[in-house]
Amino acid sequence: MVQRRQRWALRGKHVAVLAAISAVPLVVALPARSASLTLTETGSTLIYPLFQAWASSYTNVAPDLHLTLGSTGSGEGIDDAIGNKINLGTSDAYMSDQQKHDHPFILNIPLVISAQTIDMNLPDLHEKAVRLSGPVLAGIYSGHIHDWDDPTIAALNPGVSLPHKSIVPIRRQDASGDTFVFTQFLSFSTPSWEDGINYGTAVDWPSVPEMKTATGNDGMVKLLAATPYSVGYLGGSFQADAAKAGLQIAPLQNADGQFVLPTDESVTNAAALLTPRTPPDERLTLVFAQGARSYPLINYEYAVVSAKQPNAETAAALRDLLLWCVNTAGGSTASFLAPLHFISLPTSIRALSESQIAAIH
Repeated sequence: MVQRRQRWALRGKHVAVLAAISAVPLVVALPARSASLTLTETGSTLIYPLFQAWASSYTNVAPDLHLTLGSTGSGEGIDDAIGNKINLGTSDAYMSDQQKHDHPFILNIPLVISAQTIDMNLPDLHEKAVRLSGPVLAGIYSGHIHDWDDPTIAALNPGVSLPHKSIVPIRRQDASGDTFVFTQFLSFSTPSWEDGINYGTAVDWPSVPEMKTATGNDGMVKLLAATPYSVGYLGGSFQADAAKAGLQIAPLQNADGQFVLPTDESVTNAAALLTPRTPPDERLTLVFAQGARSYPLINYEYAVVSAKQPNAETAAALRDLLLWCVNTAGGSTASFLAPLHFISLPTSIRALSESQIAAIH
């Protein structure tokens, strides 16, 4: 299983990206360079709250720059960047080998590291942490595990009185980087999922009568909160919203068989083991790292940008913005990242990102 996961990590393949459902863009005015300039962004709902915070602060850096943000989903962020519809796409997923081959001038630039959580609405167990694993989640989302007190779940949770209630799995409706990361976890941990559904920003989900769909991370939080006995996957930047909604985060079984929660330490441990493999184009999965203290659901948050911009001024504005985002004295300070549960890039990965940013012209 580990050899299989490493092979995927090196090749970076995934199924085709589908279009996402658009959200209404947020326009933030930023002070500018020599003249007024607008940059447009669409994509990841996970990194959207961080971009909002970045945009607010970047007003002190760039004169007369207008940044338009669109929380549309990672699939649309990639598609819009490939189609030259925007200046900057954002995504929790990297482009597939085929997409990169077909569009060699599109860069995938990590800005930060994020985690994904598996959240549950279990009214009877507010004080209990219910452990889950990749194979159990694959069983739930394929329709083979129906009830919370199923023996496979009970075996992971000795001493916990699990409710005899039907499980309601919730997935993303839009083409989502969160779906990409979640289904990678299922594929890397469960051979039957790999051989059947596999992974991508959108997949051919099994037909499960109880399954519901949500658009965006905010939609996922709302639907989970409104649906007792549900389970779903959320971007880590929505942990505060999930806590307010009374949702529980599941400790997940990692590649070493240990159950871990997403903390700064467990995310950093996982990243430290996998980031040394990052190739120059930085397309690499960080999912299901080995290590007893590694959290299994982490990923790079990508800026998806064309190296060829329409003019020198736009290229310079993009380079300046992205360099500021990855700078530990700029957008990657703890004051930005910690409240939203992001981790700054390791020094070696930051250098790779800076090298890619320098290629924008």
